[in-house]
Amino acid sequence: MRTSSMFWVIATTLTLLTVTMAASMGFAFHWVFYLTVAGQLMLCYMVYRVLTDDYTTDKTFEDFYEDYPLKP
Repeated sequence: MRTSSMFWVIATTLTLLTVTMAASMGFAFHWVFYLTVAGQLMLCYMVYRVLTDDYTTDKTFEDFYEDYPLKP
């Protein structure tokens, strides 16, 4: 099964939030460093997955915002 790009967005966000909490709680430097490197690699892969995702929509710029469409 192929994982969606949203999985990588959530996983990367949680990893980088964990880095922030670990650094503020005074964890050992090597753990914070390894988590930071892993988070940066996940971030690069996440951007790649989001940009190459096979996502299509029928919305155009004339539709303005998807959550508040303008009536023609």
